Amino acid sequence: MKNTYWLFAILLQILNLGHAQDKVEGMIMEGNAAGKHLALPGANVYWLNSPIGTITNEEGLFAIPYTGEYDKLVVSYIGFKTDTLTITEPIMVHHTLQPSNQLDEVVVEQKRDAVQKAFLSSENIVTINSAELLKAACCNLSESFETNPAIDVNFNDALTGTKQIEMLGLTSPYILITQENIPMVRGASQTFGLTFTPGTWVESIQITKGAGSVVNGYESISGQINTELVKPFTDHKLFVNGYANQNGRYEVNTHLNAKVAEKWSTGLYVHGNKRSQKEDNNEDGFLDAPLAEQLNVFNRWQYQDAAKGWVGFLGARFLVDDKQVGQVNFNPETDKFTTNAWGSEINTKRYDLSGKMGYVFPDMPFQSMGLQIAYSKHEQDSYYGFNQYDISHASLYSNLVFNSILGDTRNTFKTGITFAYDQYDELVNTVDFNRVDRSVGAFFEYAYTNLEKLSLTAGVRVDSHNRLGTFFTPRLHVRYTPWENASLRGSFGIGRRAANIFAENQRLFASNRQLLLNSSTGPIYGFEPEKATNFGLSFLQGFTWEGRKGNVGLDFYRTQFNNQVVVDWENPSQVIFSNLEGDSYANSFQVELNYEVLPRLDFRTAYKFYSVKTNYQNGLLQKPLTAKNRYFLNIGYTTNPKENGAQWRMDYTLHTVGQQRLPSTVVFEQNYQLGDASPSYALMNAQVTKVFSNAFEVYLGGENLTNFTQDNPVLGANDPFGPNFDTSIVYAPIMGRMFYAGFRYKLN
Repeated sequence: MKNTYWLFAILLQILNLGHAQDKVEGMIMEGNAAGKHLALPGANVYWLNSPIGTITNEEGLFAIPYTGEYDKLVVSYIGFKTDTLTITEPIMVHHTLQPSNQLDEVVVEQKRDAVQKAFLSSENIVTINSAELLKAACCNLSESFETNPAIDVNFNDALTGTKQIEMLGLTSPYILITQENIPMVRGASQTFGLTFTPGTWVESIQITKGAGSVVNGYESISGQINTELVKPFTDHKLFVNGYANQNGRYEVNTHLNAKVAEKWSTGLYVHGNKRSQKEDNNEDGFLDAPLAEQLNVFNRWQYQDAAKGWVGFLGARFLVDDKQVGQVNFNPETDKFTTNAWGSEINTKRYDLSGKMGYVFPDMPFQSMGLQIAYSKHEQDSYYGFNQYDISHASLYSNLVFNSILGDTRNTFKTGITFAYDQYDELVNTVDFNRVDRSVGAFFEYAYTNLEKLSLTAGVRVDSHNRLGTFFTPRLHVRYTPWENASLRGSFGIGRRAANIFAENQRLFASNRQLLLNSSTGPIYGFEPEKATNFGLSFLQGFTWEGRKGNVGLDFYRTQFNNQVVVDWENPSQVIFSNLEGDSYANSFQVELNYEVLPRLDFRTAYKFYSVKTNYQNGLLQKPLTAKNRYFLNIGYTTNPKENGAQWRMDYTLHTVGQQRLPSTVVFEQNYQLGDASPSYALMNAQVTKVFSNAFEVYLGGENLTNFTQDNPVLGANDPFGPNFDTSIVYAPIMGRMFYAGFRYKLN
């Protein structure tokens, strides 16, 4: 084969002596383990920032016009690393592409920054890759943000152990949470949905601050979190992860991947967790963490025909998640809906089907089409003491996207149509709240990219919704490079959403507050749709000091609500839902520093300030349980890996949380009054990982090492059926110091 390769090269040179002045010609090959060069048919070859492109023929040969106007030749092929060659004259090119799924590529990924900040993108995007996710146990998606300051993780309530995420001072309902750009955590899954994606299934996470792209819908207000899952084609043939902690939580994850045909690969991913140990360290008679079981099974198929430009995914998932919370002596069989003991059960079943298909035009590699289709059925049966809450949510989503260029590859666009259907069957105690939401929308997004100075993305979409009406959603992101290694960004966008007031505020059922709907004739529970404008500025400066790289970033964002469903729980005996009357906004400021202090010793720190205020019944007040000041520190160290991959990884994280305004408890008995604000506190987490080889590693970690816990997280715990009972005012951990251990085994 090697002789054939040189014969092709000589023949091409001879045949083109007479006209090589206006063409670049050559051969694109793939390398294999034996060191041979094999022709790569169907590879894309085009000039960067131009409409001029071609593909290689069956022998891997190509010819492309050369004018001297362009000097960057891009060579790409699905499943291989994309290369950019500098060409300054019409020469012969013989280039070998490397497969993107080679084993040694894993080593390259480990050398990348665990958290990557985009300098050239017009959007303010932070990418968390697999190396960052390994810094903590990351049992599920809600626990994947502990080592990154872009997302704040808060405690949801005193019972369920779930964590609530915030971005730019706003909770997760205002964040568009997608899975491979398909909306995922929304509607009925808003409270517990992040716990339904196991951490080992996550390949990377992209966090976009500010209003996201119009391609993904109109619901993004404060930002977007997109999760990319592992792919059967590139994931390990076998992966097993085991986890256990001292509080009785056990977890196992298994990945099985196989290539079943030339163009088909499949993966089976099984997750299970269980906690049967009763913990009541604060001795208030209530479980500090729920008794829980979850089974989560996901089967994924990947189709790839690079020569013809096709790639696709099919997936099916089934989940069963059961939780029991409440008093330690609560027995559902005898105590449910009685005053024998206070308790709660939350039983969820979920079904997901999804499909994605993409096509790249062989003769125009800059042009493509993609179709996304997803269906889910979420069923939750639950009760909290005497409060019953059942919800069934069936959702259908489809998005068709067409990508191409305008003139040259510096000017690109995306356009398409979206259809969404949501059916809600909701029971709140004895009242049925059933509705059907339907929407169809069209979008157009233009992007201009000049890597040296300016990039911008401008988009608009129009949607017709049976409840929200017909409306426009504009979005704009601009990036400017004022000097070397600097990126100055600005963004503007409008978002809308229908607030699912009960699904998003389930913690309020676990109290003796009366739920009041101060509604009118609005289309959603009697309320008007939520609408908000988000705009912001950010600056990122990269630098090199003492031969090691770092960056410093500044962010300021403001979200201004035109309308909002206000959840007012300033009255200790009530929760009042109402349309916004007056002002509501969230201001967010962040300064962050990342630097490699010593070789393989990474330092990351950030300070954040939030001013989040809403007009409640008592006037304009800081949002309760939102700290104005937060400080973050992460230090990670890895030893130099040996030839077989053996190394040590050590990680330490500090969160300092400032005072949080507490809702009023003045009508409670003296023993249960909490004051106006919570105390400041610090949380420390650490983990050590010993990598024995490329196939096996073990890890040991600890959370809340300072052992800080909230006093009286369950108000009125001694009389849960009395007027002082409330589990929703939680500002700090319930569980004290906790240690865990686990292992990871990989077979390639």
